[in-house]
Amino acid sequence: MKSVFLKKIILFTLGALLYSYSSSAQLRQQQTLRFQSANPFSLSDIIGALDLQEKQEVFGQLDFPIDSLHPNKKYPVVLGVAGSRGWQEHHRDYMDRYQAMGFATFELNSFKSREIISTVGSQDEVTIAAIIVDAYRALERLAQHPNVDANRVAITGWSLGGGVTLMSGWLPVKEALSKEYSFAAHLALYPPCFFNPENLSFTTAPMHLLTGASDNWTPAAPCQDLVGKLAANTPIDITVFPNAHHGFDSQEPVHRNENGYSFKDCMFKLTANGDILMNYLGWPMSNPWLQKLGFLFCVERGVDIGGNPDARAQSLAFAQKFMKQTIGDITR
Repeated sequence: MKSVFLKKIILFTLGALLYSYSSSAQLRQQQTLRFQSANPFSLSDIIGALDLQEKQEVFGQLDFPIDSLHPNKKYPVVLGVAGSRGWQEHHRDYMDRYQAMGFATFELNSFKSREIISTVGSQDEVTIAAIIVDAYRALERLAQHPNVDANRVAITGWSLGGGVTLMSGWLPVKEALSKEYSFAAHLALYPPCFFNPENLSFTTAPMHLLTGASDNWTPAAPCQDLVGKLAANTPIDITVFPNAHHGFDSQEPVHRNENGYSFKDCMFKLTANGDILMNYLGWPMSNPWLQKLGFLFCVERGVDIGGNPDARAQSLAFAQKFMKQTIGDITR
């Protein structure tokens, strides 16, 4: 009798645990989406010569909830853009949290699509301009998906991807790429801001920058200056974490990367037609050779990168709050 009773207790407990898990855990589906993009080098290539750019097939991974009771439900999406080292564990920490909140996520694979592993120390194999085109072509592809709410697609990115996130909101570029679709929010983590735009027209969607006070790769000060210039007409803000280096949200210890470019002494003019001009000479850095020449005037080799536990925790929490506030309640 005791053994029968004990078996019943065990079976009841297991059943309760399984029910609890199935009720709280969310089944999800992954799909690889492919679309045609292009390979512009500069923003001016997008604004003035987009149709002339080399074509490029790009793919990304869409991850969204499965709701068997509402198979046609449309979800808000967070589109993620990795940094110069490609997708890292701390990038996916954010995406995992967005998924746990019930959002769909889209992992843009601009590097893998071009068979590139890293652009650290060169920054010319896959440029911010090329990835901005990828992002908008991904947005157009997502808008056609039956489970995506095209009006609630946010973009977020880290370092290089932060630059994509920031500059995808620059209206001369945005209007050249898509007049129909827009990102609903932009969350840029430690983006490059060392440019002074002639045209200060940016999106009306919410934008926020998260950066570190000790960042010597993509410094915080130019981002603060840019936010100050844009704040009157753009819903943009910035958070600067103290004692935080580039990649403050990773769990790597702070270490030296001797190959990385430090832009702490750089400030480039960005013309209205998308040319980034060299200091002193004023020539547009419109190809890899001219970019290397332009970097000689201000760039140094050697940067510090690594995590700060406090900044990491605050950044993850802020990101979740920002997405909830901007792309909305998943129960809609």
